[in-house]
Amino acid sequence: MAKGLEEGFTIIAPKDDHPVVYIVSDSIGETAELVAKAAVSQFNGGNVEIRRVPYVNDPQDIVDIVDEAQGQNCIIAFTLVLPELREVLVREADKHNIPTVDIMGPFLDALTLITAAPPKLEPGLVRKLDEEYFRKVEAIEFAVKYDDGKDPRGIQRADLVILGVSRTSKTPLSMYLAHKRIKAANVPLVPEVAPPQEIFSLSSHKVIGLTIKPQQLNVIRTERLKTLGLTSNADYASHERILKELDYAESIMKRVGCPVIDVTNKAVEETASKVLEIYYRGERYR
Repeated sequence: MAKGLEEGFTIIAPKDDHPVVYIVSDSIGETAELVAKAAVSQFNGGNVEIRRVPYVNDPQDIVDIVDEAQGQNCIIAFTLVLPELREVLVREADKHNIPTVDIMGPFLDALTLITAAPPKLEPGLVRKLDEEYFRKVEAIEFAVKYDDGKDPRGIQRADLVILGVSRTSKTPLSMYLAHKRIKAANVPLVPEVAPPQEIFSLSSHKVIGLTIKPQQLNVIRTERLKTLGLTSNADYASHERILKELDYAESIMKRVGCPVIDVTNKAVEETASKVLEIYYRGERYR
């Protein structure tokens, strides 16, 4: 019996000599099974048994499947993106007069005509795209939940932790990284507030420090105060306060031992590129 034949197939009221639809796929076979069920429903079920055979990627598996199917009242429906596997299945089925239904092949051929590009011929791409989408959504939700040090529990769960004083673009950077499917938590560094102890137990490549030139930070904070309707001479934007915060942040980053990126006059995309380079280099060699 072919590998996987005992797993994941749905049985609908089988009886002696009942019709059988084999679903053969190089991925999980959900697409072909949905098509088969839709067709079967047009016959009020028709006592049809649907057998799903997933993750078929070896020609010998196909030979085994056809050998089992021969002599039964059956058809074989398949979603195989590799042409060589499709050819083997059709050839073996023809030997035993078993009808086949190629669900994927004709569509791939038609799309090739209108896109003027060859298909990737990579099994399971739809599922991979779905997984990437949900990972991105999860990372975005993570960035929102653990923004600005709201919950230190996120530090241990994060792929990356961003440190920096106020207005060094920690939040935009975290959101940008989330769209790259990286869960980033960010922690503001304020002299009057002790940083969460969790940051000192992380691998250094999982923590990134952000710094900025005092003059630019003064401009940014002054503009921020204006948008809030506050006077620009508040302590928040004073030169002395900014230097105190930057010195404090530098001392924390040295304790952590993390890389530090100067974000002065840098777009978020440029900073993110450097962050990703550091992160993936660390993942590769850890």
